[in-house]
Amino acid sequence: MGILDLLFLSNILFLLCGSLHASNTYSVGDHVPLFVNKVGPLHNPSETYRYYELPFCHPGQMLEKKENLGEVLNGDRLENALYELEYLVNKSQIVLCHQKLDRENVAKFRDAIVTDSYYQMYYDDLPLWAFIGKIENESWTPDSKGPKHFLFTHVQFNALYNGKHVIEIHALGDPNHVVDVSEDVDITVEFTYSVFWNEISTPYKNRMDRYTGTALLPVFQQIHLFTYVNSFGMVILLMGMLTMLYKRHLKYDLRKGSIGDEEEDKAVGWKQIHGDVFRCPTNLPLLSALVGSGTQLLFMVFILSLLSFLGILYPYNRGALSGLIFFCYILTSAFAGYNSASLCNQYPEAGQERSVLLAGIIFFVPVLFTTIPLNILAAYFGVTAALPLGTMIVIFLIFTLVAVPLLILGGVVGKRCKTEIQSSSITKKIPREIPPLVWYRKTPAQMFIAGLLPFGAIILEFHLLCSTIWGHKVYTVPSILFVTFIILAVLTALLGVCFTYFQLAVEDHEWCWQSVLRGGSTAFFMFAYCIYFYFKSNMSGILQTAFFFGYSALMCYAFFLMLGTLSFRASSLFVRRIYRAVKRE
Repeated sequence: MGILDLLFLSNILFLLCGSLHASNTYSVGDHVPLFVNKVGPLHNPSETYRYYELPFCHPGQMLEKKENLGEVLNGDRLENALYELEYLVNKSQIVLCHQKLDRENVAKFRDAIVTDSYYQMYYDDLPLWAFIGKIENESWTPDSKGPKHFLFTHVQFNALYNGKHVIEIHALGDPNHVVDVSEDVDITVEFTYSVFWNEISTPYKNRMDRYTGTALLPVFQQIHLFTYVNSFGMVILLMGMLTMLYKRHLKYDLRKGSIGDEEEDKAVGWKQIHGDVFRCPTNLPLLSALVGSGTQLLFMVFILSLLSFLGILYPYNRGALSGLIFFCYILTSAFAGYNSASLCNQYPEAGQERSVLLAGIIFFVPVLFTTIPLNILAAYFGVTAALPLGTMIVIFLIFTLVAVPLLILGGVVGKRCKTEIQSSSITKKIPREIPPLVWYRKTPAQMFIAGLLPFGAIILEFHLLCSTIWGHKVYTVPSILFVTFIILAVLTALLGVCFTYFQLAVEDHEWCWQSVLRGGSTAFFMFAYCIYFYFKSNMSGILQTAFFFGYSALMCYAFFLMLGTLSFRASSLFVRRIYRAVKRE
């Protein structure tokens, strides 16, 4: 347990220390660390390989940079390189090595060029990219065998500095220094590089602004503004409808019962089911577990958003997001145990232990059964997304020795905090028969409407989120993403309350599961959009397809749990409020 605690704390401290943007100062001629990371096709972000999978110039002794858990989860595999980029030392046409390429290695480079492959490096913790080669279709002639494939043999590094700090760095494959790799023949390639330094006035603390600039273009600002106006308009409209519902319908319904007219009181449908509305829902442990897990994920979103506002999460902070998502999920396990046990404890039926157990596995098991096959597939293809066996053991130990005790602790506390249902009367022994419902009052139709409206309000931000995860865009405005999530949460809660009232008004007292399904239905639209996004993209191959649909399904499932929990909580507060008013009459 001591080793595990040490590992856990070391990862947390590493992430927090990296978030402080600790500045590295250099003098002229000082060695600045440069690590090569990975290579991969431009359109398949999950298909990345180690840098030296291609026959680049490599040092005699390969040294891997020690990585934390977040970097491993992110697929980073940093290794040393032959490039020497000393601080403020300009270099021109430095020979890196003379590499003899046989036919197999020539074919590897050609295949990489065909797929628009790039390579990534890190210089003073700044990421840089460059393409491996280019294709010239103009060379297609009757005498030729097709387009020519050219390998870039010269890399030009353009570094910018301010005082004693590295501010920016760019890498460019020089199109004037190429080798034809169109034919499978043995060749010898001379790889070279140049380094040029220029001064810039940008302070060190703003050196990450380069990666955020593309998110602040005027066109995107106008689109965001239009989207927010549309979303806020929808929120105001629903709030107006809800206010009208309270002032006109509910007060009118309550006034009917207060004047003592039994005939008029019978016309109020939702008051007729006061003896059934607080009936224990079917499969209570599963419902409690779903709400508990959804609450856990909501706390995760809040913590990650807070860390983004504090600057701990920023673009290209290697592994920080993956590591924090994992540790936040582990540490918030107590919320899942507490909320599942406390909800289950509100009803006389037993099942708290089962609900806590289900809360621990209702999200973790789907993640497990998705990531293990994908990890096997990644290991088969030899990509960096494959987790080493040691990392998988560490993850299992952390979950077993940290998450499970926290889950049980939360369940024990939730079981002792007993909360009674605020009902207007004792629940009847025999449930009231639900009258036949027209099609638009049934659950599928209401799920369609309750899911479509919130999704329409967030579709732009969801598209940008997909482009960030499955493309090379950088989502650098967490405040906008958080506000969008708040809008989504408010819309889900408001629609949950409205549809619950409509359901009770027709004397349908089984509102618990319906409220969850209506709230979580937005996730189905999200997954449908993910399918559309895939077919509109240039992603291809078994590996990328499996990763895309596997992790997209997990992401949408997480949204289902969170939004279903929000809808249930809002509907529960609404139901208690109106029937408490009936009890006071």
